[in-house]
Amino acid sequence: MNTIAPRPLQEYYALIHLKEDDQMPDKVAFDFDRIGQPFHFLNGRFDCKVSADDTQGGLCIFDTIRSEPGGPPMHVHAAQNEWFCVTEGQFDVQVGDVRHHLEPGDSILGPKGVPHAFANTSETGRLLVIFQPAGTMEAFFSAGSAKGPMTPQEFAALSALHGMTVVGPPLR
Repeated sequence: MNTIAPRPLQEYYALIHLKEDDQMPDKVAFDFDRIGQPFHFLNGRFDCKVSADDTQGGLCIFDTIRSEPGGPPMHVHAAQNEWFCVTEGQFDVQVGDVRHHLEPGDSILGPKGVPHAFANTSETGRLLVIFQPAGTMEAFFSAGSAKGPMTPQEFAALSALHGMTVVGPPLR
């Protein structure tokens, strides 16, 4: 039987881009946000689990709790990959021209430069989303949360400020 030996702490620091004198990230409890300020945006709540600050911009992770069906418009990230993993409910995710139906445990990658969108198809749902690199996604969700409901044009303008281009409507 193969066992994997734990890595020395210095290797872990290097993996997450921390210097030895930096403080390790704290545990983030289920249903809580890393910075204590979940974002309410796009018919859901976004809890930051790993911040761009934790990884020197390498990635950020959000747990999004969807309170109703739907999702964002079809969009493309110029410089980021976006990974989706369903943890509750059911989602349709379109990457390029292919639409996929995802259930709990299913995941899919939306590579940078490829149009993609998702839609919660259940009453409620939950989705882990990773942006790599992190870019300014935390600022995007913060600004969107502060603005409240937006017109499609306002959403497209906010997206453009954060390296995304809206290229189509939300999935139906």
